[in-house]
Formats: sequence, C-alpha cells, structure tokens
Amino acid sequence: MSAPPLSTPPHELPLALQWSIHLARDRRRSEHTVRAYRATAERLVAFLGEHWGEAVDRAALLRVSAGDLRAYLAQRRGRGLGNASAARELSAVRGFLDWAGGAGAAPRLKGPRVKKGMPRPISPDEAVALATDVMEESDEPWVAARDWAVLLLLYGAGLRIGEALGLTGAVLPLGETLRVTGKRDRTRIVPLLAPVRAAVEDYARLTPWPLTRDAALFRGVRGGTLDGGIVRARVRAARARLGLSDRTTPHALRHSFATHLLGRGADLRALQELLGHASLSSTQVYTGVDAAHLLDVYRNAHPRG
Repeated sequence: MSAPPLSTPPHELPLALQWSIHLARDRRRSEHTVRAYRATAERLVAFLGEHWGEAVDRAALLRVSAGDLRAYLAQRRGRGLGNASAARELSAVRGFLDWAGGAGAAPRLKGPRVKKGMPRPISPDEAVALATDVMEESDEPWVAARDWAVLLLLYGAGLRIGEALGLTGAVLPLGETLRVTGKRDRTRIVPLLAPVRAAVEDYARLTPWPLTRDAALFRGVRGGTLDGGIVRARVRAARARLGLSDRTTPHALRHSFATHLLGRGADLRALQELLGHASLSSTQVYTGVDAAHLLDVYRNAHPRG
C-alpha cells in the first residue's frame, strides 16, 4: 500500500493508519506493536467491507456486532491462527474499535480459551504472546522493556522469578553467559541467547534509574527493587486477555524452558545444571516428563546410569 500524500488531512487518512499514528504518538507503543496492530486493523476493515458489501468509515465501525467479530475470527482461524494469536488479534480489534467509537464501543465477545487440564508447559507461541502482551500494556517504554526482559529471562534462560529480580547492576555489561544465584545461595552459569541479552540491554539503556553494581537491576516505577507480585499480576491480566489457562504463570515459563529443551534432546545433566536442581526428581517436576521417559533419557545420557 502506497503512503498517502503528505498534504492529506489527518482525518482523511485510512483508519488503520490514523490508529497507528495514535498508538505511536499518544500511547507510545513500540514500532513492532504499531506495525502489528495496524495490520490487524487493515485486515478487519477489509473483511468488513466484503462482509457488508460497502465502504467502511469510522461511523460504520460503530455498527460492528459480536456476530461480525465472530465471523472475522472464524476467517482468521480458518487461515491457521492459533488460540493465543487469535486472542491477541481480538485484543487488537477491541482497541481499534474503542479508539474509533470511544471506550466501550467494542462489542463484548469472549475470546478463545486454552482447554484446562493437567499442568503442561505453554507453547513457544503462547510464551512469546504472553510476554508481548505484558510488554504492550505499559505506556512507559522503559517499563515495557523491563517486563519483556524479565519474562524472557524466565523463558529463554530458565531463571526463577526470584533469581531474575535478584540480579544487580553487577551483571552489566552482559556477556554470553550469566552467573545466577539460586536457592541456598548456589550459583550456576546459564547461557544467554541473543534475544534475551538484547532485551536486558534494551531495558538497561531505557531505565531512568542508575544501575550501580550493588543496586537491583530491575526496578519498580518508584525506583525500588521490582516486586514479584507486580510481575505475577501483569501475567494474570495478560493470560486473561489472551484466554490462556490459569496455570500460565511466570513459573510456567521456566517450566516450559525445561520441557522444550528436554524435548529437543537436551542432556539431562546439563538441564539440571541450567535449572540449578540438585536432584533428578526436582527436574522431573519442572519438565512434566513421565518418570519412565526421564529415566530412559538419564540412562542414555549417563554411561553409568
């Protein structure tokens, strides 16, 4: 789509573009978020135009019903959209409709939910969707960067939430590994994937608080050490918006880190080291792998197993 002439009055710009300008200028959303939400708005407007057989302007958006949204989501689901992504799509649509018609303009519609059952790790798509949703709920860029970095440390490095929030400015500048102090003051070395390292560095660049060696790395809005309860509350709100199971907690991200590594053939001893576990049974709890399979992996990984 070609950009409109610079002389075009703001109110004559395409609706999706007007909304993206609002998100970037007034809500200070990230470039990635603005691009994704604009694409959602463009898809919705195009769908409604075909669905109704008429041009869609701002006034027309006030007529959008729950049935229209169900039809839109059905089309998107038919093209392979998963539960978490469909829930994020619905969240973006609601924001667009509320912007167009005022708070509460979007019709009430229950989003897709993940079936509840036995504890299970969340999928990579759900983990990224969760972290992204938490990040996007903040209007402060440094807070958004902080939340993204904390959740990536849980999912991308397997840290406990207390371990992540216990990091100090002494870890900077980051290298390819991170020294973590866990339970009973045991220390371990974990590798830092490039996206995780970049997330922490981005937060360190944006935070308004001085990151001295002895001070907490992750800060609350008043400058004190970030409280784990705040992270948990943000995750609870995000999983509700995304329709994820109530078992989707910050700890579930660490649980998923372990499960995904083991499922991809990670050495069990190496996994125990990464998680900071002293016993095989502890690793079994986190990975959710049945004991028989875990013992098979152990026997294959250890010549004297």
